[in-house]
Amino acid sequence: MTKIAKVVALATTALFTMVTIPAATALAAVTAAIPVAGGPPGPEEKKSVSAEQYRVLTSQCRYADTAEARRVCRKEVTARYVIGAAAPDLDCRTYSGVTVCGPLTLGPKEQQCVERSVTQGLAFRRAEVECYAFA
Repeated sequence: MTKIAKVVALATTALFTMVTIPAATALAAVTAAIPVAGGPPGPEEKKSVSAEQYRVLTSQCRYADTAEARRVCRKEVTARYVIGAAAPDLDCRTYSGVTVCGPLTLGPKEQQCVERSVTQGLAFRRAEVECYAFA
């Protein structure tokens, strides 16, 4: 039996038994049959960003360490963001001519670079961007 047929059957049963069952119980029985999990995130779960912000997010993936890391980065961007209204709360920053937005996933070599740069007095945010792009 298809999911729709199950929901219709449950709704019909609930409708006929509402005389003896409180409405809240009947509604719970009907909604329990509707699946709520699984699959990729829908557009309502994605963060809206401007076209320029989206371009930066996808472009920054070129700095990832490996081909696999670049692929994962692009996949995460398409899963998390959608072009729409600009997101003023998206953390975008530019250092040494490199603009990035959002959290950066650093590999071990890049993390060591950040630690070394911060120890030498460079601000963490700048070190993170420069090590992500150039390490």
